[in-house]
Amino acid sequence: MRTQPEVIIQQLEADNSRLAKEAILETAMKEDLTEFFEGVGMCLDKLYTFGVKQVPTKEEDNGQGLTWDNFKLLAQSLYRRELTGHAARDAIQLAMGVASKQQWNDFYRRILIKDLRCGVSEKTVNTVAKKTGKDVYKVPVFECMLAHDSANHEKKVKGKKLLEHKLDGVRCLTVIDYESRTVVQYTRNGKVLENFGHITKALEDNLDNFGRSYILDGEIMSGSFQDLMKQVHRKSNVAATDAVLHLFDILPLSEFKSGESVMGQRRRSNMLKTFANIFADTGCIELVPQVEVDLDTLVGEIEFKEFNKKAIASGFEGVMLKSIDASYVCKRDTAWLKLKPFIEVSLEIKDVEEGTGRNEGRLGAVICEGIDDGKTIRVNVGSGFTDDDRDSYWRERADIIGHVVEVRADAVTQNQDGTYSLRFPRFLKFRGFARGEKV
Repeated sequence: MRTQPEVIIQQLEADNSRLAKEAILETAMKEDLTEFFEGVGMCLDKLYTFGVKQVPTKEEDNGQGLTWDNFKLLAQSLYRRELTGHAARDAIQLAMGVASKQQWNDFYRRILIKDLRCGVSEKTVNTVAKKTGKDVYKVPVFECMLAHDSANHEKKVKGKKLLEHKLDGVRCLTVIDYESRTVVQYTRNGKVLENFGHITKALEDNLDNFGRSYILDGEIMSGSFQDLMKQVHRKSNVAATDAVLHLFDILPLSEFKSGESVMGQRRRSNMLKTFANIFADTGCIELVPQVEVDLDTLVGEIEFKEFNKKAIASGFEGVMLKSIDASYVCKRDTAWLKLKPFIEVSLEIKDVEEGTGRNEGRLGAVICEGIDDGKTIRVNVGSGFTDDDRDSYWRERADIIGHVVEVRADAVTQNQDGTYSLRFPRFLKFRGFARGEKV
């Protein structure tokens, strides 16, 4: 006799050991319990939603039993939103009445509430499916594109890039399902966001303008980050109507599900702009401005520095650099780089210091001073030098005093005596060939 799905759930619930859970799933896969893994897939697939918030628990064991095929018809009707509101509630009540108590409470209900409650995730299922060669039982993993820190990939900061301001809000993946006529918002980890109804309604009202299913990638911003965090998952007294969705990418839903878009960044950005009029009319959806630059040219470098300067002045969290021909991949990728905003100032070397430890006998830091934007800055700069720099500059220490250097830092800071310094200064380059020269 085939093991019933609810029995497997009970076995998984009874043992907290990861290895034990994997062994239980392995046995079920070898038994080819397709209905069990179809249900697990519906539950763990973040994009498979049912549009119901409350599903009753069965109190009395008076049902004859509900077949998997009949439950699947119900689940698919809910997923496609063929059943909503009172009709959905009545259909669920009817199915619960037919199902046995154990069958409903331990399996069918858990699918509809999207929570197996037995300590099993899509990662667990997929690990066992790979081990047993049962790829058919794998569960789609909800992943979006993430950026690398440019500080760890400096050689990638070149070529043609799209520049954006990095926003300090809540990452939001909005699914425009044209076929089911639904709009659902998710966090980057696949958790449903339910408290921004004014945004989803604005998109639902414009579904016909999309023509197909898409994923909109962006960031939700509010008056303050702290206030926004209080509203994200609040169950009652939600006050998030001032929240605005700032969009920076779009791709067809089918490509998101496959894990990669066939379109390059510039093409996707242009596609997003074609919907600009729709978004503009909503009052709660905006496009993130983008600037294209070529960092291999002097003009591009100047444009990049100006963009960065405005990011600092406007209080943005940082700058995003996106390779214009790169596809959207559902993982962390160097095609997207995040860069902390910085300032660059030109200062004169007033003195030098010998290093300590491994830098003993060579340059440790240059003591710089100068005036920038009316502020007298004095700072020790000890990073940004290569080992060869430290050797050669120490040999030439008498000659480099008086030369102008360009220093990059996070910000200007004020000392107690009224003078100014720099936060995390690092040496970039010399600005001239003679003392006091700036080119």
